[in-house]
Amino acid sequence: MPENDVKRALGTKLKKGKTAPVTVAGLTSIGGLEQSADTIDVTTLDSAGGRREFIAGFKDSGEVSIEGYFIPGTGKGQSELYAAFESGETDDYAIEFPPELGAKWEFKAIVTGFGTSADLEDPLAFSATLKVTGAPTLTLGTGGGE
Repeated sequence: MPENDVKRALGTKLKKGKTAPVTVAGLTSIGGLEQSADTIDVTTLDSAGGRREFIAGFKDSGEVSIEGYFIPGTGKGQSELYAAFESGETDDYAIEFPPELGAKWEFKAIVTGFGTSADLEDPLAFSATLKVTGAPTLTLGTGGGE
């Protein structure tokens, strides 16, 4: 892989909402969507070679875990995530990769976890978990390479 095709994560953003999105401030980590598919065993007594056979079942779009510095206050995205956790409502989200890539994930999710931590030698921190509901959309963009 040519090294000029490899890009830094700097500039990646998580946005909440569609019409007037709020960018979640202070993020140090955005976990990826790790999708998976269930399998359905369709093995029969006459399956060839004594091997199990499967077909694809339901797909699970996974979760997005985020971590960052705790920055309370409206408009910073963190208080909006906490409000979404409390309400249990589904909302629109987007993970936008650095602008030169033109790539992003768009999905609907519910906030299933929200926490803060205070350690003596570290800045105030927060974390949250978003459970993706339905099918996410990946826009690949140009990638900035050849």
